[in-house]
Amino acid sequence: MQLLVLKNIGVVGLHSQAAIAERLLIDAPAVSRLVDRLEEDGLVARRAGENRRCVRLEITEAGRQEYQALQRAVDWLDTQARESLSPPEFDELSRLLDKLQTGLFQLLGNEPAPAPRKDDLLSCVPPPSNDDG
Repeated sequence: MQLLVLKNIGVVGLHSQAAIAERLLIDAPAVSRLVDRLEEDGLVARRAGENRRCVRLEITEAGRQEYQALQRAVDWLDTQARESLSPPEFDELSRLLDKLQTGLFQLLGNEPAPAPRKDDLLSCVPPPSNDDG
């Protein structure tokens, strides 16, 4: 998730936590915690914005290098997957990863995930229960 925040600041050009929260479909406190960690790691800097209440997020040089290194790793992994899977298998993997990512975003954003459709049920593993015991 930190990589997505870093990408949205450095590549997409979103410079406010509110814009990032809206883009990633997560709540503002979750973005704040992610930015705190990125700032502690020296990958993002908070700068004064247009007024005292506004903070502008900027990627640091270290953040840019980290993002580029991770992007190279993603590109390598994509190449390996395409070489190991047939085109229909790769398309199915991409579809399932997109679905998983959407579900995780909803979970992190404290939004209830939509009920799965009958044709989307791909495994026999039941969803986790909400029981506390």
